[in-house]
Amino acid sequence: MANMSSSSVLRDARRIVVKVGSSLVTNDGRGLDEAAIGEWCRQMAHLMGDGREVIMVSSGAIAEGMKRLGWTVRPKAIQELQAAAAVGQMGLAQMYETKLKLNGLGSAQVLLTHADLADRERYLNARSTLLTLLKLGVVPVINENDTVVNDEIKFGDNDTLGALVANLVEADALVILTDQKGLFTADPRKDPKAEFVHEARAGDATLEAMAGGAGSSLGRGGMITKILAAKRAAGSGASTVIAWGREPDALIRLTRGEAIGTLLVAQTQKNQARKQWMADHLQLRGAVVVDAGAATKVRDDGKSLLPIGMVQVEGEFSRGDVIAVRDGSGTEIARGLANYSSSEARLLCRKPSADIEKLLGYSAEPEMLHRDNLVLTR
Repeated sequence: MANMSSSSVLRDARRIVVKVGSSLVTNDGRGLDEAAIGEWCRQMAHLMGDGREVIMVSSGAIAEGMKRLGWTVRPKAIQELQAAAAVGQMGLAQMYETKLKLNGLGSAQVLLTHADLADRERYLNARSTLLTLLKLGVVPVINENDTVVNDEIKFGDNDTLGALVANLVEADALVILTDQKGLFTADPRKDPKAEFVHEARAGDATLEAMAGGAGSSLGRGGMITKILAAKRAAGSGASTVIAWGREPDALIRLTRGEAIGTLLVAQTQKNQARKQWMADHLQLRGAVVVDAGAATKVRDDGKSLLPIGMVQVEGEFSRGDVIAVRDGSGTEIARGLANYSSSEARLLCRKPSADIEKLLGYSAEPEMLHRDNLVLTR
């Protein structure tokens, strides 16, 4: 594969999502690997000491639950998978809390489903929580909520979840730590001529042809899910590294610019990806009409839209829906994600942000649309 001279991708990354697989976390099903988890936590502490933000997406709850229950074969019955996840999640969370605390870091358990990230209001709530945790210097440890959601166990995988989290928090990079060195042109266990792929473009169709099926009896992924996760993460501008989880100081060395594993480079800039996503792929549920001053601030000055600049609300929408911003002539000048519902927005028209809590009983954000969640259309 062509070398794109992108050693600075991880070196310059400030917000990083790290995903580790079940076979690594549970030492191939023999129980939580205390030493390995401790090493990853030590490296994450080092990264945060460098001023970076780190989120951990960790598999292993079902595998740990199987071990605690004495099961040697992954069950197929949904209720048994849910039970294993419930049992294993206790030990998984405790282990991360203990190891992060030893490195001077706080931790938070966050259980998500794909549905949380598909629903726009829940998406924004999850995003706000994660960004607040990062601001507080706490490491979010994320796993799928396998104890209650059937299809997440049946069809979900944490490679995909890692990519969705990278999109959610607009991470600069996704690092997938696995039990393989990275991507090969073919399965090296079957083809002695298989060559290692050091670097490629995320989303390159030829990569999917190289990847095989699930590589472990414990997890539900395999190299193909990692390739597809990199493609998904690239949609918001995050590059992905697939690397061996037991490589000494892998996270630290990657952020120093060292070439480890397979680097899949995102070809889309973060801001471009987000603007394209809002401009072309989301259905508008309503609109707010703004006065001339607010229109100028949004369109010309790159400012957020505050409630005081709104004069009218059109349509019915919920928090997290995409809405249009129209000027007095009815022309759409921007669109973005609403921080408040249409009924709440009607109460907020022409009101200062300081009055939001008094009017609604709570205050989610001071803006109706934050500039980070807004794209100009005219």
